[in-house]
Amino acid sequence: MKPFHFKQFSIQQSKKVFRVGTDGVLLGAASTVNNAKNILEVGTGTGLISLMLAQRNLQAEIHAIDINENAVALAAENFENSPFQNRVKVFLQDYKKFNSKEKYDLIVSNPPYFEENASQKDITARQQTELSFGFLVEKSSDLLSEKGLLSVIIPFDSGVLFEEYCSQKSLYLNKRIQIYGIRDAKPKRLILEFGLQKKEANHSDFVIEKSPRKYTDEYLKLTEEFHQFSK
Repeated sequence: MKPFHFKQFSIQQSKKVFRVGTDGVLLGAASTVNNAKNILEVGTGTGLISLMLAQRNLQAEIHAIDINENAVALAAENFENSPFQNRVKVFLQDYKKFNSKEKYDLIVSNPPYFEENASQKDITARQQTELSFGFLVEKSSDLLSEKGLLSVIIPFDSGVLFEEYCSQKSLYLNKRIQIYGIRDAKPKRLILEFGLQKKEANHSDFVIEKSPRKYTDEYLKLTEEFHQFSK
């Protein structure tokens, strides 16, 4: 497969690893990363999100994990060939068995969001066979630092359920971005951020395209430090 080129790094891709997509780009560009000294990405795939966060925060140390051996090998290659190679490390790790003495200021994930089904396409990356929303929340709540954040992108229809899981683990909503693929359509995704500290949540809407294949100014602004295209 052809590599995906960004302004400061490139992503090699593979048919055995979930490809670069808009969801990952949005999460990498919109997650609150400014004050994070150490970051954990759960289910890194190609390593895209970790590299975007490394570009946005030049002081952060980033650990990326994945259960897929092919993904770990590919992410390692992408990290090694990036300007951020000294701050981004990838590990072959099942999150269910992941243990860490340190707490993370940001845990970020573009998790599998389909219920288990008969499809054979990208099973681990797309279906909740290895990582459910409930477990992602439970494990992350134990690994967050005092002011740490859990940042995810999920389908819009899963938002209520995900917020319920977070509420059960005393994680409070900090940010909610409702994402529309195109103007006047139904919302398709949510970026949600939760923390251990209660605060007034920031709610906003975000539109990717103003018409088919025509990006909105807000999308171009959000991704201007990454994408090589212009208005």
